[in-house]
Amino acid sequence: MQAMRRDALTPSPWLAHDQVLLGLVLVLTAAGIVMMGSASMDFAAETKEGNAFYFLTFHTAYVALGLLVMWCMTRVPLAMWNRAGPALLVAGLLLLVLVLIPGIGRVRNGATRWMGIGPLNLQPSEVMKFCFVIFFAGHIQRHSREIAEKLGGLIVPAGVLLLIAVLLLSEPDFGATVVIAGTAVVMLFIAGAHLFPFVILLGLAVGAGALLAIFSPYRMARLVTYLDPWQEQFGGGYQLVQALIAFGRGQVMGVGLGNSVQKLFYLPEAHTDFVFAIIAEELGLIGCVMFIALFSALVGRILWIARAAAARQQVFAAQVCLGVALVVAGQVFINIGVNAGLLPTKGLTLPFLSYGGSSLVMLFAMMGLVLRAESEVRSGTTALAAPWQGWRVRNA
Repeated sequence: MQAMRRDALTPSPWLAHDQVLLGLVLVLTAAGIVMMGSASMDFAAETKEGNAFYFLTFHTAYVALGLLVMWCMTRVPLAMWNRAGPALLVAGLLLLVLVLIPGIGRVRNGATRWMGIGPLNLQPSEVMKFCFVIFFAGHIQRHSREIAEKLGGLIVPAGVLLLIAVLLLSEPDFGATVVIAGTAVVMLFIAGAHLFPFVILLGLAVGAGALLAIFSPYRMARLVTYLDPWQEQFGGGYQLVQALIAFGRGQVMGVGLGNSVQKLFYLPEAHTDFVFAIIAEELGLIGCVMFIALFSALVGRILWIARAAAARQQVFAAQVCLGVALVVAGQVFINIGVNAGLLPTKGLTLPFLSYGGSSLVMLFAMMGLVLRAESEVRSGTTALAAPWQGWRVRNA
């Protein structure tokens, strides 16, 4: 009887992890199922042979897979991911190359960003975000002194970042390029790199962006449309105009969950890149503020874990958490900015809320990394449970 009572009081594996972070992830996940379902049902009923639950079913399946991946990530020591960083980077680069090969990559809306795996699509840029964070965190841990004291310490990170950017822009995927580049720069800056190289890199990035816009007609058209979408309200500015109409219809209280008009084939990609516009229409300003507060709390909690890891000199854990926080914050900022007309249109999903299997599963994988990092920081060890007993992390 006493043994049974002790077993009943033993916390489950989930309860051994940060409850605040886990709670925020689950709340956003549940809200994502509701809002993505609301935004997609009418579109699915019309385009998927009357199956209104088509996208919702797949999204729920991706959530289940993502939760399983997140749980698996919490069981693997960070030291193992640290050693695997270079191999993961090579794998991510290989996927970015494969997607550009005709016959392997799938073209959609003029971009080659997806690889077909049977009926499913894999987006290599989402995998690269995960691989990139792990590689950069490990590289910073191993070469922190060179990065902080020598300009030569930035050669490898800059070279890797340049290669990733070239491959992503070849798809093209400018949004993922901005997120990864911004994350890399902040991670290196926090690691102690000199400010002067960042000024040069920023100037080169701005110059390269200007050249890309000038010599790429569709990018220039997007920029002009962003500045005044109403001039092209039935052309290039149609999507943004419809998103702004959704914001206007929502006002403060919203028109009510499920009552959006814009999702009825007025706003393209309503269940993917522009789900926040549907949130604004159905839940109003109050709903928008609530979701922004949830995302802010999520990023803030991850940064709090990163600070705790840095205080214990666990550099890899701190950099991993920092990288994940920056990726999530960058995607949220860009997606909401695009929906509200504050930024030019980019193909970036809203974490936990948009439809997209690759993005969702990789996001859960990154959350699993952070949960594992918090456990190791709190316990001071990398071995919390079998079969990884005996592993230890090396503090930098």
